[in-house]
Amino acid sequence: MVDSAPRPRRLSQLSAELLDTHRDIVKPEWIDHNGHFNMGYYLVVFDCATDAFLHQIGLTAELREETGATTFTLEAHVNYLNELHEGDPLRFTTRLLGFDHKRIHYFHEMYHATEGYLAATNELMSLHVNRSTRRSEPIAVEVTRRLREILEAHEALPLPEQVGRRIGLERRPNNRR
Repeated sequence: MVDSAPRPRRLSQLSAELLDTHRDIVKPEWIDHNGHFNMGYYLVVFDCATDAFLHQIGLTAELREETGATTFTLEAHVNYLNELHEGDPLRFTTRLLGFDHKRIHYFHEMYHATEGYLAATNELMSLHVNRSTRRSEPIAVEVTRRLREILEAHEALPLPEQVGRRIGLERRPNNRR
């Protein structure tokens, strides 16, 4: 029998233009009763990749402290593609999908760092917020400049198939609700 499922993308097939944002290892306390990486902890390490990405675009801890700016996640989608187990090394890449004066749309890919397979993805929309007022505000000019540079490089890359996905079941005439 021939496997017709699409092959997972391997880390070596990606452009150096992607941001290498984070490295980690699957910790023993992240293992669930099924003997694999628990889904809740995927968000924990994806959040670490987000922190690294925000630092790379210039939204550093120093800038956040100085300006009172931060980001809030508006929406997040996770796709679990291949199992991970205790001790597996992780590598995260991040691509910028778009931005406007207040929002940043980006996409993390989690790879097994030594075997190279894509294990999970995380697509996010974040909002730039003033911590004092808890209201959105424009992204700092220096951060916008860096975002523009990154987006120019990332727009040349093919979009991963997980970008923009939605969850649902195909509706058939005989399906009952």
